[in-house]
Amino acid sequence: MKKRKFGSYFNGMANCYLIIIDGLGVGAQEDAHLYGDEGMNTLGNVSSETGVQLPNLAKMGIGNIFPLASVPMEENPIAAYGKMREISKGKDSTTGHWEIAGVQLEKPFPTYPDGFPEGLIKAFCEGIGVKKALCNLPYSGTDVIRDYGTDHLETGYPIVYTSADSVFQVATHDEIIPVSKLYEWCEFARKHICVGKHEVGRVIARPFTGKPGAFVRLTDQRHDFSAIPPKENVVQKLFDKGVQTYSIGKIVDLFAEKGFSKFERTKNNAEGIHTLLRVMDEVQETFVFVNLIDTDQLFGHRLDPMGFAGSLKEFDNALPSILGKMGEEDILIITGDHGNDPCSTSTDHSREFVPLLMYPAERAITKNLETRSTFADVAASIATYFGMNDQNFGVSFLR
Repeated sequence: MKKRKFGSYFNGMANCYLIIIDGLGVGAQEDAHLYGDEGMNTLGNVSSETGVQLPNLAKMGIGNIFPLASVPMEENPIAAYGKMREISKGKDSTTGHWEIAGVQLEKPFPTYPDGFPEGLIKAFCEGIGVKKALCNLPYSGTDVIRDYGTDHLETGYPIVYTSADSVFQVATHDEIIPVSKLYEWCEFARKHICVGKHEVGRVIARPFTGKPGAFVRLTDQRHDFSAIPPKENVVQKLFDKGVQTYSIGKIVDLFAEKGFSKFERTKNNAEGIHTLLRVMDEVQETFVFVNLIDTDQLFGHRLDPMGFAGSLKEFDNALPSILGKMGEEDILIITGDHGNDPCSTSTDHSREFVPLLMYPAERAITKNLETRSTFADVAASIATYFGMNDQNFGVSFLR
């Protein structure tokens, strides 16, 4: 580990890194039955079904959170370990990330299990200048372009669909509707359609390409238009205090581009990890917030446990390089935002506890952090790290 001779956290040079492994749950919460998620266990089931080896995460203590079939417990883990309970209503990415940042939602974002109201779709179509929209049902992203892609090619009408999460998704073929135009349509929906009682967590642009029978989603050109988070979140508070805040991946989209000094969108986990390693050589007194999306977007939603395991392995292989770039006073927090069990029959997110690893362990109040009562304990710990001890986010686990 790169050494810096600092005497305290708040010396103007130390950094806090927060990495979200998207969709990494560690077992159904007590209220999972309210979401139809009894028995979900993303990490546990992937471990059992694939036998994935994660030696570096094991050293940090991920196998100490609960028994895993392929990842052993560590007698003396180098990180503090535990799991966190989500208390906000919902199980979507926006809700999870916002609670991690200290925002606890008492009312969930609206969902549309029967599709959007006719008046909402009509207003959207009139606003973007088309006669109608296709689909308007809950659908998976791959299935919806398979079933409606040809109609879209013939008519030019956008494919509008949702899921079990609070999302308004618009899919168009890049040769029929330029991606820039799709972004404009989604921005219109965010500002004028998905508002008030219909304020969904995210409006998502979903471009695709290819020919009938072989349509392919352009995942690297997906763009999320999030609801605007309340100002009482740790990212905005740090930004207002003058602390540098750096987003890597889709974080900046989930926070509606609010509260970040710098951001870099990334196409996949490999690019996200590469960007993080480069940024670690550049920053001082910075909060770096990272989302690694592949586990969720490419493998959880597509019920691909081997792909999910491979993505975890990719991150595990990168961990020594990440830890090696940390300064003596830096801290690293690794967690998830919800579950997405690829070993289940559901293609949607799952209401699960998420793992909590905090490195180095000596910075924590105790090595076994047990079950935290809210994701917002992360926000409280980050606030503590940067000297904002008067913030009422949750309970800090920093010593």
